[in-house]
Amino acid sequence: MTDPNLVGGGGADAAQLSRVDDSATGPHKPRSLWNDAWRQLRRKPAFVISAVIILVIVLIAIAPGLFSSREAGFSDLTHANEGPSADAWFGYDNQGYDVYARTIYGARASLLVGVFSTLLTVLFGSLVGILAGYYGRFVDSILSRFGDIFAGLPFVLGAIVILTTFNAPGSNPGAVTIIVQVVCSIAVLSWPVAMRIMRSATLVAKQLDYVKAARGLGASTPRIIFRHLLPNTLAPVLVYATIALGAFIGAEATLAYLGIGVRPPVISWGVMISDSRDYFRVDPHMLLFPGAFVTLTVLAFVMLGDGIRDALDPKSR
Repeated sequence: MTDPNLVGGGGADAAQLSRVDDSATGPHKPRSLWNDAWRQLRRKPAFVISAVIILVIVLIAIAPGLFSSREAGFSDLTHANEGPSADAWFGYDNQGYDVYARTIYGARASLLVGVFSTLLTVLFGSLVGILAGYYGRFVDSILSRFGDIFAGLPFVLGAIVILTTFNAPGSNPGAVTIIVQVVCSIAVLSWPVAMRIMRSATLVAKQLDYVKAARGLGASTPRIIFRHLLPNTLAPVLVYATIALGAFIGAEATLAYLGIGVRPPVISWGVMISDSRDYFRVDPHMLLFPGAFVTLTVLAFVMLGDGIRDALDPKSR
């Protein structure tokens, strides 16, 4: 005869196993694109290295006193043009300034130009692009041709025209004015790229079902744009912004070298490179160290942007 206790126990075990199976096969919360991207990025050495470099550069720009015991204005003419030593790791320039201290303090202006140029470029370009992509037709044609005008301007020539127009001979603008002028000139000549990227992403996103459903339910245009389109078109713009930030830091150095960008009393890597151009053959350390910081920073942002682009690519998910 079968033991009733065994029968009851078997039924309980079966019910428990059924609940386990149901929980195992039950619906799981789908992972988002951003979660998958972060999971991939953490496993990429290039992303980790570039992120660490950028964090160090940002920390240097925020608190240069933590990395240098000397002020940027420290000068000792008795050591002018001396090479690297234990006293001055990067040597001294022709005016007796400590190249290491000025390189550390110059990170702030270079990074500020890069960050604010990127913000202004991406904000304005994305706004124009999302409006052109959403409305299409006549609005798209007008805004696209407007962007083509600026995209057709050579960067260096356009920057020369803009910066020389706002700086008449003999003018002596302050540090903030100089940085604002350089930021605006870079943004004016660069926003069409962000506009085209956002426009292309918007043209794709507005054909998706959730956007059509929102429009069919009577959602307002601002709600569709900022609630539905914008969050789903940010990925390519974010990649562009990361790479552009590094490129704009390089652009600051280029404009400063030409004598039309950031200039004294502002201290930046570009200004240091410009000051060293007449002494490179006899005192190469004046150029090599700030140039190395520019190169390393630009490379770090490019590597970061490449990693983000690969992680956000749906084909790699």
